[in-house]
Amino acid sequence: MRDRAESVESMEQLATVWRAMVLDRDPRADVRDLPGIAVRWADCRFAFWNCVTLTEAGADAGVLKQRLNEAAEIMRAKSHPGFLWVFEALLDDGARAALGAAAEQAGLRYAFPGTGMATDLLPLPEPAHPELTFVRVDSDDLLRAYADINSRAYGFPLEDGRDGLAGSALWKSGVYAYLGLRDGVPVTCAATVEADGRLFVVLVATDPAWERRGYGEAVTRKALYEGARATGLTRATLHATAAGAPVYPRIGFRPNSPIGFYALAD
Repeated sequence: MRDRAESVESMEQLATVWRAMVLDRDPRADVRDLPGIAVRWADCRFAFWNCVTLTEAGADAGVLKQRLNEAAEIMRAKSHPGFLWVFEALLDDGARAALGAAAEQAGLRYAFPGTGMATDLLPLPEPAHPELTFVRVDSDDLLRAYADINSRAYGFPLEDGRDGLAGSALWKSGVYAYLGLRDGVPVTCAATVEADGRLFVVLVATDPAWERRGYGEAVTRKALYEGARATGLTRATLHATAAGAPVYPRIGFRPNSPIGFYALAD
């Protein structure tokens, strides 16, 4: 793991990018920066756009317990479920040891793991894959395909993914979002977006029927290549799921913080 500064960077990138994504989904969304907590909650069917994260570096067990209870209360007030993101490297040793029990006491359950990662990009060759062609998402039909790949990959109903992305102007212009097509059919996707002088990699997914063929790595390289070419940025960050975590080091990303995703237990 890297030093805590990169873990802070990872958390701040979430807060920055999710502010844009959530307000794009609903200009009236709950976007607040509270003491120790960032709320980025669209209250839509796409659970990833319903987010709360802890923001204090070096929080001890007492502070952690307070923040978990506050976060759970925010989540209970919403109509749709979402996730609390906990960047574990931001906690002190005592808080990390107490995290599981404190989350349970707050009425939260551990949902799945993630990992914050970052890299300083080397000059990238234009990506290619012998089985794929790449297209940028610039229409509602392509954006729907992008949403559907994410829904299949993460086990959401198709309508949930579409509720998060359908009709977005941001995703068709301000995001460098790409589909990988096999014989003309979208099978994989990745995107980058500019955020505070960095490229943030967002919503990488591959249709489960086409996994383990290098498609996710190829389309991620494409999104990074095009984002870097358009912006001139050389620093990139992302948050990896367990499935994606082995892929990104091959592109040069280094882990900086384990991330715990928590949902309401009730």
